[in-house]
Amino acid sequence: MPQVNLTVNGKAATATVESRTLLVELLRDYLHLTGTHIGCDTSQCGACVVSVDGKSVKSCSMLAVQAEGATVLTIEGLAAADGTLHPMQEMFREHHALQCGYCTPGMVMSAIDLVESHPDGLTEQQIRDGLDGNICRCTGYHNIVKAIAAAWPLMHGRQLPQAAE
Repeated sequence: MPQVNLTVNGKAATATVESRTLLVELLRDYLHLTGTHIGCDTSQCGACVVSVDGKSVKSCSMLAVQAEGATVLTIEGLAAADGTLHPMQEMFREHHALQCGYCTPGMVMSAIDLVESHPDGLTEQQIRDGLDGNICRCTGYHNIVKAIAAAWPLMHGRQLPQAAE
């Protein structure tokens, strides 16, 4: 069985897996990082999105061995060591952009990549188009779109977060 060596959330990780093991299974079953969800098993819902070498990837559509040497960031690796939330997480909280929470890790990870890939700004339509492939069955997306729009300036250093009232 192959051994996979990668960096996950800033820490070196090694696992011996079957060749057919998916990255999502490596994260959840071998590394016990269960924030990455399995929603559909068909690469349709986006609940399993993680960042691999800086790009959002549906981890249910990637073999673990394909991540050899890669840097992987999961939802568990976003918050600072002191517990301070990533700006996208904070805006999802502030704008009530989650309900049951099942899609939230994948939505947040996809949204971060979307915002980082648009340094000059995002329109509402670009956000909605950018979320294609991430399914939420609870929220209706409106607050998710608002949260992503609010996170954009924070992630690009254009404004400081306001204190909660």
